[in-house]
Amino acid sequence: MNFFIRKLGIDLGTANTLVFIPGQGIVLSEPSVVAISQIDNRVLAVGSEAKEMIGKTPESIIAYRPMRDGVIADYRVTETMLKYYINKALGRFNLFRPDVMVSVPAGVTSTERRAVIEATIKAGAKNAYVVKEPILAALGAGVPIHEARGHMIVDIGGGTTDVAVISLGGIVASTSVKYAGNKIDQAIADYIKKAFNLAIGDKTAEEVKIEIGSAIPIENELVYTIKGRDFMSGLPRFAEVRTNEIVRAIDGELKEIIRAIKTVFQDTPPELSADIIDHGIIMTGGSSMLRNLPELVYRRTGVKAILADDALLCVAKGTGIALEHLAVYKRTILSKR
Repeated sequence: MNFFIRKLGIDLGTANTLVFIPGQGIVLSEPSVVAISQIDNRVLAVGSEAKEMIGKTPESIIAYRPMRDGVIADYRVTETMLKYYINKALGRFNLFRPDVMVSVPAGVTSTERRAVIEATIKAGAKNAYVVKEPILAALGAGVPIHEARGHMIVDIGGGTTDVAVISLGGIVASTSVKYAGNKIDQAIADYIKKAFNLAIGDKTAEEVKIEIGSAIPIENELVYTIKGRDFMSGLPRFAEVRTNEIVRAIDGELKEIIRAIKTVFQDTPPELSADIIDHGIIMTGGSSMLRNLPELVYRRTGVKAILADDALLCVAKGTGIALEHLAVYKRTILSKR
């Protein structure tokens, strides 16, 4: 047991929160969910335990996501969640209050940034650093961000898609849109409601996306049996859904992501655009793992897209790299309390 952990990196996401300790790697990856009892406002469970409760709770308990679209929607609950994750990662006997680095979306406002810093300090950090996700994602994906060369990062998470062009360690052009994994799940649920008259929960919609979803139509379609509640009779029923139906269902959401990429290209200086054409677009984040999404990006932009290794973990790994070289990144890192 290590009693001397002084640094922690947290990828604070809408869907999942990951904690990284330099030298140990990712020590914790749990859903960003908190279950609260409405009767006495007590926190009953955090993380995986709380996610199991989503859609299955009696009226007196709400399973709640305190992060919406990548930023803090409920301050008090986020603080509780951070405290839980920091304590769980450090173990009970850690002797120091750690320096904590937290990721935020590229489009974060200064007020939102301050909220993250304050929540982190209150949750037990000695110092809190806030860094924009695309920079961390690039570091975690092994991109040499300090070179005088343009790199485009598309980080698609649960709540937001961040698109940024990075050169010389800083963001040259970026945008952040609220179209990502959660909106894609929602589109799938809406489609199944319309096409099959079936009500399904978020969890089922996410399973459909992971099991059979694709960004472009495919020849050998995959089939998934969905179980849900019939809208007319109110009784449980099942139906079969195929890949290409899902492709049509999520088309609108993917168009928004492509639009964001095009917007950033329009704001990018020509020299850097040339670099990106040479080296391709790097895709990170859990939702970028949707089947054939890099291919769709290539078809729509004409620039090849590459899925980073361990796409889901890039931001968390990036916090680790930035923490290990804190002195170097101090000037690119946005704000310290």
